[in-house]
Amino acid sequence: MLISLLMISVTVFSQTKEIVVPEEITSKAKEWVSALNLTDASKKTAVEHIIAVHLTTIRDWHNDHPSSTVPDGINPVTGTKLSDLDKQIIADSAMPAAVHKALMDGLNQNLTADQVELILDKYTIGKVAFTMKGYKAIVPDLTTDEEAKILAYLKQAREQAVDYKNMKQISAIFEIYKTKSEQLLNNNGRSWRALYSAYTKKIKEEKAAKQ
Repeated sequence: MLISLLMISVTVFSQTKEIVVPEEITSKAKEWVSALNLTDASKKTAVEHIIAVHLTTIRDWHNDHPSSTVPDGINPVTGTKLSDLDKQIIADSAMPAAVHKALMDGLNQNLTADQVELILDKYTIGKVAFTMKGYKAIVPDLTTDEEAKILAYLKQAREQAVDYKNMKQISAIFEIYKTKSEQLLNNNGRSWRALYSAYTKKIKEEKAAKQ
């Protein structure tokens, strides 16, 4: 059964290209899964394989679709010229949706919800918790509703970001949802700009006081 699962996942991911997982990606997948302390050997092997194939597919798609494949143009929202990072995200976002689905289906079939979150945090180096901590520091009177909605945005960012190859791209995906979070605060009668300005002023004053 496990062999069949692995063969199916390779077929789903590879599309028309055979997946060859390099040793460094295999090692990374094993390291991430080791944090789960799984006692079921078959699940452990399956999850390692699912992650390794996903990481390899992301790498291969990224390498086969450089930013140069996207024509020069402008960002339709800002009107500014597309940067190299913009174009690379556009190229990578065209990866078949089946790749993401196979990852999430595979994780959810073998792991608990908390374990899935831990793996997604490995992909994004814990940016959900780090960013949420920042919002709480900047907005100390954050309401329960605001916190829940911002956390939901950040979890959306995390799941979307796992399909990108490097931290610059992952951070750019998070910026999309941080903007949504900050707009939420503005819509609630707060001024994100004023809150952030007050926070940075406070940090500078605290640093100066220690010198």
